[in-house]
Amino acid sequence: MKQALRLAAAALAALLPCTTPAHAQEKGAWRAASKTARSLTGDLAFSDIKIAINFASFPIAQIRALTPAEAVTLFHTDEASPGAGNLFRLSIPGDKKFLHKNTLCGSEETQWAVTWVEGRTLQLAFFSTATMPSLTPEALASNTTLCGTFTYVR
Repeated sequence: MKQALRLAAAALAALLPCTTPAHAQEKGAWRAASKTARSLTGDLAFSDIKIAINFASFPIAQIRALTPAEAVTLFHTDEASPGAGNLFRLSIPGDKKFLHKNTLCGSEETQWAVTWVEGRTLQLAFFSTATMPSLTPEALASNTTLCGTFTYVR
């Protein structure tokens, strides 16, 4: 009987991570790791409803989960590596200055963020397009609205 209870508890514990929201992997504080992240955004943090960049917060809304194929195309990840990410809608004004008086997308409003988390690494891309960005190889090859990609760690 005790063994059956232990087995049931272990099965339940294994299922609990599956019940968390899809964007939970981004949640929390991230330290700027790439050169572009260190020079432009600095550290950032995600909550359920906001992203904080250099002490300025902006509302975000999760639109959908990212596929591994999209992560490979956008971030050049290994498709076999476990990871998860999301497409977010947001609005960061084009004149909002961050580190060293830099903006995210030049003078354009930043309207989309794409994340991919593998272990303790977050990759993040920003887009300035009003329409949902297409994350196919063909679309990204000629994309003019990708503002940049950034890497963060925990």
